[in-house]
Amino acid sequence: MSSDVEIYQKILSAIVEHQLPPGVRLPEDKLSEAFGVSRTGIRKVLQRLALERFVTIQTNKGAHVSKPSEKEAKEVFASRILLEPQLIQDVVLNWDENLSTQFREKVEQERIADRDKDLARGIQLTAQFHYELAKLADNTVLADFIEQLCYRSSLVVAAYGSKNSISCECGDHEELLNLLDKGQAKEAKIWMTHHLEHIRNSLSLNATSDTSINFKTLFSK
Repeated sequence: MSSDVEIYQKILSAIVEHQLPPGVRLPEDKLSEAFGVSRTGIRKVLQRLALERFVTIQTNKGAHVSKPSEKEAKEVFASRILLEPQLIQDVVLNWDENLSTQFREKVEQERIADRDKDLARGIQLTAQFHYELAKLADNTVLADFIEQLCYRSSLVVAAYGSKNSISCECGDHEELLNLLDKGQAKEAKIWMTHHLEHIRNSLSLNATSDTSINFKTLFSK
């Protein structure tokens, strides 16, 4: 019998790896059978995923994998591209050796996730890197907004992205840290813009859902 945490990780990974495409239904009874747990346990996991916006739960319709629209996906990244680079100047002013060490530890965690081919973990770590960096600009309102945008873009990447959306092909975060260490605000701002544009351009906004998922087979691994 799987624990709630294990079930959560397996369903999240299946969403991120597109084994559960955007829009596909997530029936409690079939998931309960697949994992060998009660429907109450499954419901708890689905509610957690719903809070993180990976799953949508509708009254009388149950749960399904969230399906952000093409318009929403574009708007989320357009907003990030507009805002995040503008905070770099203030981040540089507050940057120090201790912060550099902390963020390099985050980059190492990202590399471990990439090495282990753990896309779900990689998406979570990438979002965390960006919103934690935004908080260093000492603008709470913007930092909170960017944090919400990062959560929403995690869903977009989970639905329409690929390994290229979070791997070094979109720019290794260590490159940004090197620029911050040198106080090169202009170059760091340009790097951030290009980094977010690469992620946006890596998305494939034509994913389709499959209503014939065999949950028992999918989660028997």
